[in-house]
Amino acid sequence: MLNKKPFYKYHEPVNYRDTWRIFKIMSEFVEGYQFLAQFKGEVTIFGSARIKSSNKFYQLARETAYLLGKKKHSIITGGGPGIMEAANRGAFEAGSESVGLNIQLPAEQVLNKFVKKSLGFHYFFTRKTMLTAPAQAFLYYPGGFGTLDEFFEVMDMIELQKMPAVPVGIVDTTFWSPLVKFLEQSSIKEIGSLNYEKLKLFQITNNPKEALDLIEKSKERPYFSEFAPENISTGESANWRIFRIMAELVEGFEFVAKLKDDITFLGTNSATEDSPYYQMAYDLAYKLGKQKYTIVSGGGPGIMEAANHGASDASAPSIGFALKFDEEKRLNKYVKEALSFYFPFTRKLILTAPSLAFVAFPGGFGTLHQVFEILTLMQTGKMGRMPIILFGRKFWEPLDKFIKEELLRKFKTVDTQDIHLYHIVDKVEDAIKIIKQVPRGIKNHSENKFSSLIGKINEGIRK
Repeated sequence: MLNKKPFYKYHEPVNYRDTWRIFKIMSEFVEGYQFLAQFKGEVTIFGSARIKSSNKFYQLARETAYLLGKKKHSIITGGGPGIMEAANRGAFEAGSESVGLNIQLPAEQVLNKFVKKSLGFHYFFTRKTMLTAPAQAFLYYPGGFGTLDEFFEVMDMIELQKMPAVPVGIVDTTFWSPLVKFLEQSSIKEIGSLNYEKLKLFQITNNPKEALDLIEKSKERPYFSEFAPENISTGESANWRIFRIMAELVEGFEFVAKLKDDITFLGTNSATEDSPYYQMAYDLAYKLGKQKYTIVSGGGPGIMEAANHGASDASAPSIGFALKFDEEKRLNKYVKEALSFYFPFTRKLILTAPSLAFVAFPGGFGTLHQVFEILTLMQTGKMGRMPIILFGRKFWEPLDKFIKEELLRKFKTVDTQDIHLYHIVDKVEDAIKIIKQVPRGIKNHSENKFSSLIGKINEGIRK
């Protein structure tokens, strides 16, 4: 049942063939890598923009950044208020490099006054690449959807070996323990998408000394020489990666421009055909395919294969956007059309850019990263609101409890409206009911025509 109050909001349609969009993205990559080349011993610090200066976590971040600054570390943040301001303030007071990589938001995020050097970005994914590319270590303080997105992205990149295993500290046992418990119970024990070794990729710290001890064990990360200003387009050492990024974006945008009524499936690559989640993903994709939806996945095994399998059997478009590992393409046999990407950030952009809805089955770091990235984009107005369907109550409800009890009620890093961005279901029919509330062919229409047509989904569907 729909309420009368509008919920889903759609932006003007994206022109994926807009040449200037490509050049704007590439300019952010080039300028970003050139900007970061000047810093050494970088530590990137994340956390909520909503935390006030009187909060203990503000003081912890400030003190930790001060001590790191005294040891000649460069401190990098998103440049905004809250924890970002605290970290920049500590670095500023220590006389070290205090760097802010700011994002342009519909509700403008003002650069905090303790940033010494800064660079602004329009695109979330270019900014996040710059926040993670040079860092020798990462520290995460309590935060909301954005902090969780950034945490799971780094975990995913390290797990995929697309990033070296650098120190990752998550600050405060009280905040992070429920999330770690969720990973243990759901991602490890229930579906086996992670193992306990993966939980050793990060460490809970509770004070500045523990954070410093963790970071001081690390070494300076070599700068990506191929992106150094002098190597972008000249010299024998140039490997043209900057142009490879551009090529992947151009090819990807050209590809998604032709897709129609597409639904993106996310989920673990460890699910086998006898898994109930595999069967449900197959069934959902098959029924959507019969209704002429296009099914999009990451093109790999597990839930991705199940979705492509269902689409293929329904004679519907079955799309795979795969990640390359040493030029190896990992595509399941049910993909009918595909693109493969070397860079995770270009693949992720293309995987999420065109969809009418997202269906996330249980998964590990990668699935959680994609879910929280989409939530962050919608929360901040960088993406129009559309359904995010979390399939499987047993898996997702502990995370839902963490969001409501810790983020919403206790730490206040999200608002009530933010938790209505996603819907937890157990039945294929409920997922289809939600998806069918989105007008077909929405990419060819403006927001004004459709934003008033969709109401907020009744809480009864979620229960």
